[in-house]
Amino acid sequence: MDTMAPRQTDSDRRAAELLAHTQHTCDPVLREAVGWLPEPLHAMIGYHFGWWDRDGRPGAFRAGKSLRAALTLCSAQACGAQDAAAALPGAAAVELIHNFTLIHDDIMDGDDTRRGRTALWRIWGATDALLAGDALHALAVRLLARAPSPDPTAMVAELSDTVIELCRGQQHDCAFEHRTDVTVGEYLGMVAGKTGALLGSACAIGAMSAGADERTVAGFHAFGRDLGVAFQLVDDVLGIWGDPEVTGKPAGNDLARRKRSLPVIAAIEAGGPDAAELTRCYDSDEPLDSGAVARLTTMVENGGGRSAAVAQAEHYLAQAINAIPAEQVSDDLRALAHVATHRDL
Repeated sequence: MDTMAPRQTDSDRRAAELLAHTQHTCDPVLREAVGWLPEPLHAMIGYHFGWWDRDGRPGAFRAGKSLRAALTLCSAQACGAQDAAAALPGAAAVELIHNFTLIHDDIMDGDDTRRGRTALWRIWGATDALLAGDALHALAVRLLARAPSPDPTAMVAELSDTVIELCRGQQHDCAFEHRTDVTVGEYLGMVAGKTGALLGSACAIGAMSAGADERTVAGFHAFGRDLGVAFQLVDDVLGIWGDPEVTGKPAGNDLARRKRSLPVIAAIEAGGPDAAELTRCYDSDEPLDSGAVARLTTMVENGGGRSAAVAQAEHYLAQAINAIPAEQVSDDLRALAHVATHRDL
């Protein structure tokens, strides 16, 4: 996996088409669902999704990529769904849950921006933003409960189990920020819950929408879960070495926040010449200026943190592809897996 080489491949083009189609088909379902909300929750969520500005004026604002929803639709098709529309409620539900987590994460992390705009909580306050996130959770359950699928109850149970795992993963992630002894193994376990769980659920719900048997559903769940881990590890690399024009965040943003992402943990665990200094910098409360962030970036890279993260991402991607029979790994699923793990720096 070469995350350094910007290039346009057939997979990139196919993934772009899939994501655009998913946004087009899911948007009406999402808008209808959000339309059930009372004000000001409706206005807040519409702003978060990029449908209008803070004053309710419509505009073409930056939105999410709909990767999880696309995985749901493509998983349903890979499992033989004759009509992808049957999987639309599930696709919209996982997008609602994803955005529920984003709103809550921004509050917990104190992030001021989301998708290049002021974060929801910075405009309406943390209390109302928390309630807006909770409302998205409720909307997701409502969508699935009314879905025209073989077993809506099973899909609701799947999503509910996932939210519990997401909460566990987020709790661990927050706890890790105050620990100096987090291991690579512990971090990977946290990522499997915080990021892997929802991608796994997205694929499982897609398979369930197609009426797949339990063994097939489990395989698609494993595919999405491992892909989610690979996705997060690439995100960790981007959080340090990513191009601000692509990520929307300053270079070295995770280091400036002293986030203990996998590259940092791996570099410290490797015990190289800079490991002690890296640990000291992370344990300090001294503000980090751009020069200090640049030095940390060099120390993490020289300590093998970047290469370790890329190698682990490659491992989990291969593991994901092997989780389901080769004949069910459609070109569409391969394209989405590629774009999730080969984002340009």
